[in-house]
Amino acid sequence: MPLKHLLILLFIAIAHGSAFPVTKLVLNDSVPPILMASLRMGLVLLLLIPFWKFRIPDKKYLVSLVSFSISMGVMVYVFMTLALYYSSIISPVIVGSQLAIPFGILASAFMLHENISLKKWILIFSAFFGVLIIFFDPKLVDNFLGLFFASLMALSFAFAQVFSRQLRDLDISLTNAFTGLFGFVILFVISYFIEGETISTISLISFNSWILISYQAIVVSLGAHLLMFYLYKFYTVGQIFPSYSLFPIFGIALSFLIFGEVPTTMFILGGIIVITSVFFLHKIK
Repeated sequence: MPLKHLLILLFIAIAHGSAFPVTKLVLNDSVPPILMASLRMGLVLLLLIPFWKFRIPDKKYLVSLVSFSISMGVMVYVFMTLALYYSSIISPVIVGSQLAIPFGILASAFMLHENISLKKWILIFSAFFGVLIIFFDPKLVDNFLGLFFASLMALSFAFAQVFSRQLRDLDISLTNAFTGLFGFVILFVISYFIEGETISTISLISFNSWILISYQAIVVSLGAHLLMFYLYKFYTVGQIFPSYSLFPIFGIALSFLIFGEVPTTMFILGGIIVITSVFFLHKIK
């Protein structure tokens, strides 16, 4: 693989890993979690309007597109922000998000009737076992709700990937624009009724938080995602996706640098099991 492509993979891993501590910084600035997810999706939509041009896809794609937009644009991001909102420690949420891969394989088997080999079953159980070790870490017991929402985020991402298989022929800008549209509108309405005073809260968001939300929309949601699809022009999904296992390393490192989080022994053990299992799940065809 050329150095240029390796650097792109490194950038993607760092971008995805940084999304977690960056989100926590915004939440610590008193921005409500659901509103924050809505604003992130709103910025994605705003940036894609010139490329989307309000095109409507063919009817045969509508069900899959709506399903993908809700699972990805609404559920993934709201569960991510809630996971970090209810967790005082970021690292377990980052590792918990890795369950998206075994969940994805199970979702494909259930919805698309794909066969799961014995090797994959062993690695799936291994990944869940690693998360269980983290769940039962005595020092992380107060973060149970955060880990629960992280698991829901991973499950939502898995379903989104299944739906995305039906959208391969669609323009990526159109797919992402619909994701931003559904995410922004639905989450904004939920925020209005649950979190309250949404409009006045937006006016109180600090400049630093707006910069961080913009970073998430531009660098993570758009930049890293589009670069991943650029690499798909040269490599198969199986060749690219193992690098997805790298982002927890950068996320945990940034959590240490920003928040001073020191992983426990049980967390390190569980994290190694999860990341290793997910890495080899990527490698099996």
